[in-house]
Amino acid sequence: MSDENKNSGTDMLDDADLILRAQKGDMVAFESLVQKYDKRVFTIAASYVSSADDAKDIFQEVFVRVYKGLKKFELRSEFSTWLYRITTNVCLTHTSRSKKRSTASLDEESDEEDGASHPLKERIESDAHTDQRAMNAEISCRVEQALQVLSPQQRMVFTLRHYQGYKLREIAGMMKLSEGAVKKYLFDATQRMREQLKEYVN
Repeated sequence: MSDENKNSGTDMLDDADLILRAQKGDMVAFESLVQKYDKRVFTIAASYVSSADDAKDIFQEVFVRVYKGLKKFELRSEFSTWLYRITTNVCLTHTSRSKKRSTASLDEESDEEDGASHPLKERIESDAHTDQRAMNAEISCRVEQALQVLSPQQRMVFTLRHYQGYKLREIAGMMKLSEGAVKKYLFDATQRMREQLKEYVN
């Protein structure tokens, strides 16, 4: 049987069936699970970190953890909630490991020709063809820098709420927090973001 025919046999299965098959060692079922959620996981990672390479690292680590932990997964909760909880945990851990490196990459960019470092904001502005494009690039850069000021938890809540559109109760489930704690993180994050971007906020 070809891979295409194998995949077609799992296309109509729900998460529970795919999980049960994957737990028995069915790699096609596991790959089907990955394919159902890979875009969302990568989108969360990409909106949380500033580097595409970092997002790919997070993506890979998430599904390695899912693969290792799937046999112990019990169908008492939604697979998606469990998956996104792993995703948020990996994001938070990744940030604590690479905070210095990711912050430095926002401030400077190496020029391969002369070996000098130039502020990213300066490089973006110099490449802009109009004042509007330059302003948009500057704002985007400042927003990214402002996000770096937030604690990992604040940034995760802010990202899930404003970039991904999740409801507070959904975020609480992903991060294993109370809704009250999520609201507090979101409030504090919003206040800090407003302070960092006060020249752009009315």
